[in-house]
Amino acid sequence: MRKKISQSQAVFVASIVFIIASFSFDGYQIWSMHVQNQILQEQLVELDQTASFFQKGFVKFRDENSAILTILRAEKETNSLFQTQIANISSTVNTLDKLAKTDSELLEKYSKVYFLNENYIPPELFDIPENYLNIKDKPAQIYAKVWPYLLNMLDTAAKDALPIQILSAYRSFTEQSSLKSAYKVTYGSGANKFSADQGYSEHQLGTAIDLTTPKIGAVLSGMEKTDAYTWLQSNGYKYGFILSYPKGNAYYIFEPWHWRFVGVALATRLHNEDKYFYDFDQREINQYLVNIFD
Repeated sequence: MRKKISQSQAVFVASIVFIIASFSFDGYQIWSMHVQNQILQEQLVELDQTASFFQKGFVKFRDENSAILTILRAEKETNSLFQTQIANISSTVNTLDKLAKTDSELLEKYSKVYFLNENYIPPELFDIPENYLNIKDKPAQIYAKVWPYLLNMLDTAAKDALPIQILSAYRSFTEQSSLKSAYKVTYGSGANKFSADQGYSEHQLGTAIDLTTPKIGAVLSGMEKTDAYTWLQSNGYKYGFILSYPKGNAYYIFEPWHWRFVGVALATRLHNEDKYFYDFDQREINQYLVNIFD
């Protein structure tokens, strides 16, 4: 016969079975978590290896990209340098072209310094309209490129109620020779104080003019006292004209009527520095030749 188990024994056995079962379940969970942890560790290792691979690739790409950018910057700088050189060459060519087309005599210092031979004639002469002349039946000409500047100056003066007229403009070598001979007959050697020999007159350039007013006419000695002269002193440079022979110059008597076109840039500098044309060295003056008509 089987021996009966007491109730307390049954309870004890059940407790033991429960405890064993609980430990078995917990053990399974622990083991399961351990397995999962190993899987995660392996996945982390793989991810780390993958990240390391991509990082190396990124570093390589970055370095290659940096090298390419360096090359591109160098090429850009080279291209920029070439463009600058091309621009400089183009500018130089344009400057040389302008100089080749500009009469080199226009800014020379004549008046007993440089000489114009008997064959020199301005490239193009313009017939001045008679309404701008003091003597209507005495034709006068001027270098064609100078005329727009002179016209602007005379018209502006007229708007300021200061009529200025042209008494004399271009004179050829022969005309200057005849004029000087006539002066010598009248004034002897004294003519050298106010009249240039042929070849030394600024008038032969076609850029010099003798100005007067309707009131004084050919009596040029009165020009200094006119409002027109005062206006020319303050405004002539704006149109490229300068007084060739101011008071105290080393060449001729003071000639408030004699004005020469030298271009706005040079005329403005002379005005601002309170100097006159013959104060400057010829090499310095020549720098303004290329832009004389700008």
